[in-house]
Amino acid sequence: MLRTEVNELLTQTGPGTPMGDLFRRYWLPALLAEELPEDDCPPVRVKLLSERMIAFRDSDGRYGLMDEFCAHRGVSLWFGRNEEGGLRCPYHGWKYDVEGNCVDVPSEPAESGFCEKIKLQAYPLIKVGDILWTYMGPKDLQPAPPEYEFAVVPAEQTYSSKRFQESNWLQAMEGGIDSSHVSFLHSGNLNTDPLFKGAKGNQYNLADKMPFFEVAKHNSGLWVGARRNAEDEQYYWRITPWIMPCFTMVPPRGDHPVHGHFWIPIDDENCWAWSFDYHPNRALSAAEREAMEAGKGIHCEYVPGTYIPKANKTNDYLIDRQAQKEGRTYSGVEGIAIQDSSLQESMGPIIDRTRENLVSTDNGIIMARQMLRKAAIALKDKDQQPPGVQPEDHRVRSVSVVLPRDQAFETACAEDLKARKGVPHTSV
Repeated sequence: MLRTEVNELLTQTGPGTPMGDLFRRYWLPALLAEELPEDDCPPVRVKLLSERMIAFRDSDGRYGLMDEFCAHRGVSLWFGRNEEGGLRCPYHGWKYDVEGNCVDVPSEPAESGFCEKIKLQAYPLIKVGDILWTYMGPKDLQPAPPEYEFAVVPAEQTYSSKRFQESNWLQAMEGGIDSSHVSFLHSGNLNTDPLFKGAKGNQYNLADKMPFFEVAKHNSGLWVGARRNAEDEQYYWRITPWIMPCFTMVPPRGDHPVHGHFWIPIDDENCWAWSFDYHPNRALSAAEREAMEAGKGIHCEYVPGTYIPKANKTNDYLIDRQAQKEGRTYSGVEGIAIQDSSLQESMGPIIDRTRENLVSTDNGIIMARQMLRKAAIALKDKDQQPPGVQPEDHRVRSVSVVLPRDQAFETACAEDLKARKGVPHTSV
């Protein structure tokens, strides 16, 4: 369990909070590139870390992310006209560039210099892969752009999506660290989902539902190893990297694309669950990409025109009790993404962790909480830069492997856990 004050520290990410300041030291996924598809396209509302912002792409293709509200009288710039190199408020015509600078106030003479006094809070917005990333921290500490492998492989090798989730970011992220639930919650999908089925590792997952966890620290987070029995006195290992503050990569299955997540706070009670799939040394097949777009694997179907899951709280996630009874799906909810979100949202917006009763399979979660708390306090009290910020911290991989019982995964898989261009994942 956690003390109330620690739970509050870890779950509150608004401006001025210790965890909010921690998040602001990292490049964070803000939008899919498809949301700003062309120059002078309509602006998009963005809320991250409890800040309401507007994103737009100007006439020269530059991306901007800034305070949503006009500095004049607080009109939302979502209604703005995106034209001629800036976003113009429709109320009185004040205009802003991608850096939040006011470049025109029609009612004031240019020689007055009034524009030079007006500036909206703005953050950099850059495209890496198929995602637009932002950095919301101190400008002089802005790190180099992210280098997660899924984001830097050729476009034909990767696919990303996001979904709105009605829960605090932490309880969503903790689901990504927890490998033990796969043998239960997702068991019905391992042999049926087109992005999972056929892998030898599925047999080990389903045969051994009592994994043993070993967790090893590294410079920017954790290696969370889940060990299950395999044949010939060997162990089947699934090794999940967790990179501060909220990145996880799911261990691979056969030659399927490898997938993972970010959990990005919208505010304290909602988050974006980002999901990616990629293959390090080949293009995604047409069938794989079609499956991802149809909501298979870790992705989901949407309410048309939104990033809200089609199966959501308002319709009880389309639960099928007959499918649950017959074992076609363990919980009665279809789809891996919605199986996770349905249970994480069922905990309430922010779970009361003082009521938990944790067990050995929760060691990864326990250690991640400790690292987050220590990093947030060190930043607050000592201005100490947190781990996982630099691009070299991002060059990691997940692993699934069968090893002799006397081999420690962190030494046996030291090279496998590194991103290596053009080299397949180590997978079972």
